[in-house]
Amino acid sequence: MTEDPERISVPTEKLLPTTPDAVAPDGSLVRLLAHVAGGGLAHFELGPGQVSIAQKHRTVSEIWYVIAGLGTMWRRSAEGVETEIDLRPSTALTIPVGTAFQFRSTSRVPLEAIGATMPPWPGEAEAQRVEGPWKPTV
Repeated sequence: MTEDPERISVPTEKLLPTTPDAVAPDGSLVRLLAHVAGGGLAHFELGPGQVSIAQKHRTVSEIWYVIAGLGTMWRRSAEGVETEIDLRPSTALTIPVGTAFQFRSTSRVPLEAIGATMPPWPGEAEAQRVEGPWKPTV
């Protein structure tokens, strides 16, 4: 009998990689941390003064927790409600599926956040570019 890989539960651990694993569709640097069948955890970094590419996700939701730097996050809900919030260490926020978003770093150090993606990131076709309030620099 073959075990279903989605049901295998093997504990893992990982240190934050010193170099990025990838560049996200929004232009931020990504360091992969951990994943389980229901979601994944990653570290995102946007350099000082940089502005991401505005996008929305087709099937995943995210929860972010800012750990360093300062910035601003713009979000437009699937219902069209727009909000803008300041980002600083200890800020937690959600990006529900279908929410358009764009963020920028406003400090002299990189803006860094830990993000959980649920379900796990399915690949580059997940992100759809949208119009945002700022001109991207990445």
